[in-house]
Amino acid sequence: MKDTIAAISTALGVGAISIIRVSGEDSIEIVSKIWQGKDLRKVPTHTIHYGFIKDQEEIIDEVLLTIMKAPKTFTKEDVIEINSHGGIATTNRILELLLLNGCRLAEPGEFTKRAFLNGRIDLIEAEGVMDLISAKTDKSRNLALHQMTGQVSSLIHDLRNRLVDVISNIEVNIDYPEYEDIEVVTNEKMKETINYLKEEIQNILKKSETGSLIKEGIKTVIVGKPNVGKSSLLNRLLEEEKAIVTDIAGTTRDIVEGDVSIDGILLHMVDTAGIRKTEDKVESIGVKKSLEWIEKADLVLFVFNNQEEITTEEKEILSKIGKKPTILIINKNDLESHLELPELSLPIIRISALQNDGIDDLRKQIKTLFHLEEIEQSDYTYLSSARSISLLKKCQNIVESIEEGLKQELPVDMLEIDLKNIWNLLGEITGETYTEELVDAIFSRFCLGK
Repeated sequence: MKDTIAAISTALGVGAISIIRVSGEDSIEIVSKIWQGKDLRKVPTHTIHYGFIKDQEEIIDEVLLTIMKAPKTFTKEDVIEINSHGGIATTNRILELLLLNGCRLAEPGEFTKRAFLNGRIDLIEAEGVMDLISAKTDKSRNLALHQMTGQVSSLIHDLRNRLVDVISNIEVNIDYPEYEDIEVVTNEKMKETINYLKEEIQNILKKSETGSLIKEGIKTVIVGKPNVGKSSLLNRLLEEEKAIVTDIAGTTRDIVEGDVSIDGILLHMVDTAGIRKTEDKVESIGVKKSLEWIEKADLVLFVFNNQEEITTEEKEILSKIGKKPTILIINKNDLESHLELPELSLPIIRISALQNDGIDDLRKQIKTLFHLEEIEQSDYTYLSSARSISLLKKCQNIVESIEEGLKQELPVDMLEIDLKNIWNLLGEITGETYTEELVDAIFSRFCLGK
């Protein structure tokens, strides 16, 4: 953390401007070596200056330089951002000069990592930074912003503060039993705390299902036998001709993908190869991958041909779907029907992909199936990362263990051990308790320069 880091913070390529970011205690000294303009040691913090980047006597670029002095910066270190003209050659040359004059190339996510390690943000806020960068819808953007501003973190802090009060009381009761003015934590008092924890954790986890949906989207797979109109359906939902459509069965041999937004929730659409028994080696690989996709999907769109009777292969697929959210789609509804589906408690939508009929009904059914209309527009205080949710579920399991201990009337000091475990797990969510391996793993997912 003592060295000074530098990286390109904008996408590398042709553009109007590029931003090269520098952070560390030697930022001003290093940048001054390649800067021609006002003396950076004397200018006020949080100001922008016009000048040139030079390599000895050679002018590299005409730039605007922003200087931000510690501690009121993102990393709580001295930070300088050089706004150069866009372009690979110019941007790389400036970065090269910074590295030659004492900077180290930043690791992926290292600027945000320093912000966390220096106490500027917690882990939930740090993950919100990355989520904001990758957000593709307004809902996911709002979710990330609520994480970044600490509104989600406050949920966890409230739980930890409640636990601290109880744990400290228990410690005083054990160490100083002669203090009569300190409230004694009895099993009844413990039950109050556990009931509160249980209810709050359940509420957060319930909301987090929505948060995960907003952030990750819905993995949606379109399956069915060859030539039932899977690719046509994908094209209609995407509103573009992404998949090749022909009358030849087995045209789609590999996976075709695309994203579509429904009420601000992304559907990651996958059009699979037609499922049937085949001697074609390439097509059989595609069929195998289709079955694998059914296992991984959050939603299955099972397409049938209205003109044809149901096949043995289709019945087998229906048996493998199990309880996974599934919509049965009968395509070519404008033609004479020869299809008889077995009695199933699954929603059925009739469409004509060729005539773009019934597609809106399908969208409405997806919204109903995932309760998309019930997602609060104003409340985005959800946990959304798998890491945070898994830790909170561990807390939930420990709460259940304490409940069992209370039923068996175990002493409060034995149950305190479990309370401390919950307190530590909640700390892992926000980063108040962490390991170096955890921090390295989280920030390695960030882009370079962030």
